[in-house]
Amino acid sequence: MAPAFDKTALRLRMRGLRRRMGAEVPDAAWRAAAALPLPRLPPFRTFAAYYAQGSEIDPSPLAERLAAHGAAATLPVALSGEGRLQFRRWRIGESLEPDAVGVPSPPAGEPSLAPELVIAPLLAFDRFGGRLGQGGGHYDRTLANLRATAPVFVIGLAYAAQEVDEIPMEPHDERLDAVLTEAGYREFERD
Repeated sequence: MAPAFDKTALRLRMRGLRRRMGAEVPDAAWRAAAALPLPRLPPFRTFAAYYAQGSEIDPSPLAERLAAHGAAATLPVALSGEGRLQFRRWRIGESLEPDAVGVPSPPAGEPSLAPELVIAPLLAFDRFGGRLGQGGGHYDRTLANLRATAPVFVIGLAYAAQEVDEIPMEPHDERLDAVLTEAGYREFERD
């Protein structure tokens, strides 16, 4: 089977699983935020969270913990339906406006910042740091661009049940450096 077909079938299965996990583990976001070992992370001054869509784990508790650590918060902004994301300064609790794809985002007047730590949503992850996203490629393009200019540490935020044996990776797919779930934190070995 071609990787695209495998990914399509896996996305469908994992969306259903993620919805079920949201009902079964309603405190997953708080448990994950509490499990993050801040002293083990590489130094960072700016981080990116995301605005949870559908059954994605809400990163707000984690963002609050990182902001309390003294880091500046950002949220991704889609300027078009395709292409890379931009990260704009986000003051937790302030109002947001829809970006080009309708996701609530910081307004255009907020400055763009390059995060050194990215909290990434996902549908599935594997023990090698493989990440399966929604399929639009926004995060892969964005992470590749960020990593081409400076070190960026990427943590996938997920339910522990979203782990699969192996995700079919393609050359453009960006791997996670770590994953954070309600069951704990794990870093992946890099080549």
